Amino acid sequence: MTSQEEGTVARTDPEEETGVEEETGVEGGELELRTGALPSLDGSDGAVAPTPANPRRRRGRMRVVLIAACAVVVAVTAAGAALGVFGGGGDEAEASAPSGPPATTEVKRTTLTSSQTLDGQLGYGDTAAVQAPSSSASAQSGQQGGGAASSGIVTWMPSDGDTITRGEPVYKVNQQSVPLLYGSVPLYRTLQPGSSGSDVKMLEQNLRALGHTGFTVDDTYTSDTASAVEEWQDDLGRTETGEVQAGDAVVASGARRIAKAELAVGDALAGDVLTWTGTDRVISVDLPVQYADLAKKGGKSTVTLPDNTTVTAVVTDIGTPTSSDNSAGSGSQSGGNGSDSEGSGSSNATVPVELKVEDAKKLGSYQAASVSVEFAAEARSNVLAVPVSALFALPGGGYAVEVVTGTKTEYREVKLGMFGNGMVEISGTGITAGTVVGVPK
Repeated sequence: MTSQEEGTVARTDPEEETGVEEETGVEGGELELRTGALPSLDGSDGAVAPTPANPRRRRGRMRVVLIAACAVVVAVTAAGAALGVFGGGGDEAEASAPSGPPATTEVKRTTLTSSQTLDGQLGYGDTAAVQAPSSSASAQSGQQGGGAASSGIVTWMPSDGDTITRGEPVYKVNQQSVPLLYGSVPLYRTLQPGSSGSDVKMLEQNLRALGHTGFTVDDTYTSDTASAVEEWQDDLGRTETGEVQAGDAVVASGARRIAKAELAVGDALAGDVLTWTGTDRVISVDLPVQYADLAKKGGKSTVTLPDNTTVTAVVTDIGTPTSSDNSAGSGSQSGGNGSDSEGSGSSNATVPVELKVEDAKKLGSYQAASVSVEFAAEARSNVLAVPVSALFALPGGGYAVEVVTGTKTEYREVKLGMFGNGMVEISGTGITAGTVVGVPK
């Protein structure tokens, strides 16, 4: 066999072919070199088929060609996917999707609300202490006797959980009732004919509410007022003096619920007599200062109860920011909580917020419980929205949704708006209410 330059062809006889077959055998089978009536390179007919001078080189070139072809297929496939799926152009063909996405949903026109959910406490609000009248207050009032003693022995106390309303005794000392009056000005002096002021008007308003008449409700204490006071004192079983002294009654803004009796029958009247709260169940939240703008008086929030039912509550009171920083002097950081004691005051500052449930019956039998309070930050109505999971991130930036039309799908680029309630506002070409888009299962 004559040696050939690469790229030329040598004629062979069958014996040489056999030698070539043995030399170029392939594992798992033989490489068949066919002969037949193929045209010769010099134009003559009937010649044997040309064969490469070096079969190993031909096999190497075949491998290179196959590898290159595979690379082209991969490249074309990737380019087609990029153009068909993410191109977003109106003239581009839709991507065929025989099986479709795992699940679908429709673009909806709805109202989105962004919110912040925080822990709250259901109860009766903050407690306040009722203190025994001080001896100094009695001295200033010129107490001579006849009123409730500023010191003495407690002879009756309400039970925890009791509700006290106007005119009912808050406690008894030396067997004399100390009743509840509604108002904002405490009894701090002796009221008698000739006295005037807002505390006089408060007293007269209560006397009228308790059914005593014969006087004009104003800020002047007259003899008619004194006569009404004597009737009231008689109802209470007290000496009828016609004068009201500091300690003769306890003033609060409304009915009160006893939180805890601090004194017991037989104790000397001194210090805190009891603590109480309002009678309405409320939600208390310590709102971090960074969310302070979420709470506005009259604003509505959604409260989730321990049984996962929800009720609507209205913000009724917003306090002043307070700090829970108690790190002063500690000079240490706990490895477990990961909080730095230095400078933690500002990050822990909170605003006390109180909310009242609109329909108290929906609270059921809950008297005290941990709840979740969702404060609405912003609301947008009449927007097109899909679940956040329907979004696809585009390679070059931005987002798209997989639009399903029959057996075809295409990815359409969308512009994002507000997020809320697990949904996201979207807009874009061909995005309308009812458009079907793919979502994960």
